[in-house]
Amino acid sequence: MASTDDTAQITRNASPPGTPPPVRPPAGSTARGARMPRWLPRAMVLALALIASFQLGSWAFHQLTGLLINILIAFFLALAIEPAVSWMASRGMRRGLATFLVFLGLAIFTAGFVTLLGSMLAGQIVKIVEDFPDYLDSVINWVNNTFHTDVRRVDVQEGLLHSDWLRKYAQTSAAGVLDVSAQVLGGLFQLLTVALFSFYFAADGPRLRRALCSVLPPARQAEVLRAWEIAVDKTGGYLYSRGLMALVSGVAHYVLLQFLGVPYAPVLGVWVGLVSQFIPTIGTYLAGALPMLIAFTVDPWYALWVLIFVVIYQQFENYGLQPKLTAKTVDIHPAVAFGSVVAGTALLGAVGALIAIPAVATLQAFLGAYVKRYDVTDDPRVQGHPVRGPSGPGLLSRVRTQWTRRAERGEPEEAPEEGSA
Repeated sequence: MASTDDTAQITRNASPPGTPPPVRPPAGSTARGARMPRWLPRAMVLALALIASFQLGSWAFHQLTGLLINILIAFFLALAIEPAVSWMASRGMRRGLATFLVFLGLAIFTAGFVTLLGSMLAGQIVKIVEDFPDYLDSVINWVNNTFHTDVRRVDVQEGLLHSDWLRKYAQTSAAGVLDVSAQVLGGLFQLLTVALFSFYFAADGPRLRRALCSVLPPARQAEVLRAWEIAVDKTGGYLYSRGLMALVSGVAHYVLLQFLGVPYAPVLGVWVGLVSQFIPTIGTYLAGALPMLIAFTVDPWYALWVLIFVVIYQQFENYGLQPKLTAKTVDIHPAVAFGSVVAGTALLGAVGALIAIPAVATLQAFLGAYVKRYDVTDDPRVQGHPVRGPSGPGLLSRVRTQWTRRAERGEPEEAPEEGSA
């Protein structure tokens, strides 16, 4: 019987010249080696499961965005009222009752303010509507006397009544009544949701912290409790400092409006104080617009005086009052505060603008407690002094140095030559 080497030699000899030798299969290989690896189906199933989980989580997050924002607002509101609730609880009152009393006081104040503001606005709107013909006559007389025209009020009224723009606006307003009603109901539901969550966060604050710390090791528990304490201090400090500035601003504007004889001066003072302090960036302009409008109905010059006072008081508040009141509560740089408000508005809208400053103040205080800092080198560029150029010291410094060296060597000072300056 021929051996394997002999068979291979015969096969190579029988092959035509230039044909590569046949490739032998590896030892132990069979036809089953061409099948799919065992791990590939499981990897495909795992990848599909991860993609499905991501899609489901993304869909759930978008569906629950409104609820998550309400919970975030409720959490910051609970942090804001935590000092008052803890103060009453430390004097023997139950936390639930203390939280209820705080919320009751806020509800009474808000309801009274909204009622007074609504009655004031309704009365002013009625007055503006009643006096509109007189305003229109004064404007028409001014136009006729200035431009030598012959415009009549009847023609203007008929043109407004028969205009397509007014008809379309009336139809759009009538069709939007249901949308406004739905938005009002949705706003009331959101307000109830925020109030309920914030009540439980404030009333069950110690229990919530205990439940959170029970799943963490002791070292992490201390860090979480410290972060919670910093958040309470900064948020409560921000709220109370803003409330104090709102009180000062409201009293100042009330004195001005009362002096000018503008109606509803107390309500307008409260409006200016609250809106200018608790609506960042544009709150000052919104707060000053309403008193200017009401003062304009009394005398146009009064509106100008109100505008001048608002601008002057804003400068006093920015550079004199606010740094002293917020030095120990939310001491952050104005540029950082403005940037945080812009970023919060871009992320969460008006809610982000409201909670941006206490959130950044909390983060700044937390980082300041854990980030290690070093002494800064003594350099003119750090101290703010101008850096001397490459030309070296000035003429006076060179003369002083030269005289000092001569005095040290004992050389007599040379007298100035005749005719020299």
